[in-house]
Amino acid sequence: MTASTAPRHSLLEDAQALVTGTLFVALGVTLFRHAGMVTGGTAGMAFVAHYAAGWSFGLVFFLLNLPFYALAWRRMGPRFTVKTFVAVGLLAALTEALPHWVVLQQVHPLFAAIGGGLLAGAGFLILFRHQASLGGLNVLVLWLQEHRGWRAGQVQMGIDLAILLAATPWLDARRLGLSVLGAAALNFALAVNHKPGRYVAV
Repeated sequence: MTASTAPRHSLLEDAQALVTGTLFVALGVTLFRHAGMVTGGTAGMAFVAHYAAGWSFGLVFFLLNLPFYALAWRRMGPRFTVKTFVAVGLLAALTEALPHWVVLQQVHPLFAAIGGGLLAGAGFLILFRHQASLGGLNVLVLWLQEHRGWRAGQVQMGIDLAILLAATPWLDARRLGLSVLGAAALNFALAVNHKPGRYVAV
C-alpha cells in the first residue's frame, strides 16, 4: 500500500495523536529542564533563550515557530500546517503547566537524559506518523526526508549538535554531556523507527 492509497487518519485519531505526542515531548522537556539540560531543534533554541535571559520556555518556543509556518504551508500543505500549529501550541502550554502538575523532587541526571530523550523521540514519532510536527526545524527535516530522501533522524542529529554547541556558554561539562546523550537518545528513537515507506497511513 502506498501513501496515496492509504486511508487517512480520522479527526479523532489525529486529535489523540496530537495530545499524546505533545504530552510525551513535554514530559521529556520537563526532565531535561529539571536536570539543567538543553536539547536540539527549535526547543533547544528556546532552552538557550530561557537559560540566557530567563524568558518563558513555552512562549519563546511558540514565537520561534511562527516564521516557519509559511514554509510548512507551501511545502507540506495546509493539513500538515494546521496540525503542526496545534501541536506547537499544545507543547508550549504543556511545558509551562507540567511543572505545576508534576512536582519532581529528585531525578537521576542519566535517567533525565536517556528517559527524556526517548520520551521526546516517541512523541515526535507519533506526531510524524500523523503528518504533524513541532514546527520550526522539524518542518525542514521532514521536508528534506520527503523530497530528498534524507533520513530524518540523521539530519536532526546534525542540527541538534550545532545547537548544543551554541548553548555551551550556559552549560558546564557535565550538563553538556548529558544534553548530548539526551539528543542522541531522542534521535536514536527517530532513526530506528521513522523510515520512509515504513508507515503509510496519513
